[in-house]
Amino acid sequence: MSEEVSEWRALEFFASRLDAVDDCAVIPRPTSGDLILTTDMLHREADLPEGVTPYTTGWRVAAVNLSDVAAMAGEPLALVVAAGQREFHLEFLEEFVDGVEDCCDEVGAEYVGGDLDGHDEETYVGTALGVADEPVRRRGASPGDRVYVTGELCRTAVALRRFEEGELEAANELFRFTPRVREAAAVADTASAMTDVSDGVAVSLHQLAEASDVGFDVHSEDLPLVEDAEFDDVYFGGDYELVFTAPDDAEIDLDDGCYSEIGVLRERESGVADVRLDGEEMPKEGYSH
Repeated sequence: MSEEVSEWRALEFFASRLDAVDDCAVIPRPTSGDLILTTDMLHREADLPEGVTPYTTGWRVAAVNLSDVAAMAGEPLALVVAAGQREFHLEFLEEFVDGVEDCCDEVGAEYVGGDLDGHDEETYVGTALGVADEPVRRRGASPGDRVYVTGELCRTAVALRRFEEGELEAANELFRFTPRVREAAAVADTASAMTDVSDGVAVSLHQLAEASDVGFDVHSEDLPLVEDAEFDDVYFGGDYELVFTAPDDAEIDLDDGCYSEIGVLRERESGVADVRLDGEEMPKEGYSH
């Protein structure tokens, strides 16, 4: 009988077969800049709680893909979306497309089409194309680098509690995050490694540690949490902020309120956790389908 594996283990398998450990595939081209390509899927049961609006659904489908482009310091060019539902209604589609287009407009991308098909569960697959002169990868960090995050963490965990409590306006607003394209561009020349926080900050830190073969020492008091977040929410996922590393002498503007320094990198030690939080092991725990 074939062995059943977790989502992360399956992703590790594909990464090993395809030599693909980054947020986007990098497609070199003879002219200036590399193309970067990503795809992501959302479906009703796991990703879209009761009370999420069609507009927010469209926005989020676009945003999770465009966030991957941001994670490699790319300039987003275009997005296509495939949608599967049992039946389609024009009013829903109008609001959904408004959400997709508004998110794309926010970061300078263009929504250029996609596909529709009948499906037992409401499902959306987005594919984003971008370009980057020098894509920032997950590998590239070195001992002595500092580690930073953008914005505030745990917004999706708080949003889901708002959905459960019936505070739908606040919940939908939290669910509509803006991909950090501009913030990534501002640090593209200094960041040594970067990824977006899709499955939780702990998972993202472990991914960077594994790709760069380094260790992380992170301080809980420095983790910026969205209002009403609980600390355990950092393991939940769905933040879609950026976590990146930069040399100790890099000039990161910590005064503008967007970037927070949360720790430092060290040599990877045999038998010691790759990521430590306040000196203790920070487990690789986060969101998994």
